[in-house]
Amino acid sequence: MELILTRVCKNKDYTEGRIEIDGTPFCDTLEPTWRDVGWGHRGRKVEGRTAIPEGRYPVVITRSPRFGEWLPLLLHVPLFEGIRIHAGNSVHDTAGCILVGCRRKPGLLLDSRLWVYRLKRKIVEAKARGEGVWIVVK
Repeated sequence: MELILTRVCKNKDYTEGRIEIDGTPFCDTLEPTWRDVGWGHRGRKVEGRTAIPEGRYPVVITRSPRFGEWLPLLLHVPLFEGIRIHAGNSVHDTAGCILVGCRRKPGLLLDSRLWVYRLKRKIVEAKARGEGVWIVVK
């Protein structure tokens, strides 16, 4: 299964995007400010307040010590560790991670817990079919 996160708005306070699953629209996303911190770039990473670099990353579900629940985790993100997809409503909830939900107005998501549940269910179903799960961030 392949998740495609397309960033549609990058501003100084947050980054908005949309996720498709295998080409079908799924939900909206919210991340911290995007800074070009990839290899060979001049951007400066600000801990917990920088969106991850564009790329393709494997996704697994593991228990988050911070949240105390099972959540999607992105693996092998350059310069970053512990990047999760989790619930939250505003950029203040991201801690550097990807929030999912339904965009209500700029910089605000609603029904985030519902969308995390739906996403976890899709990932678990794909893994049960023996599929790898990847996210492409662009």
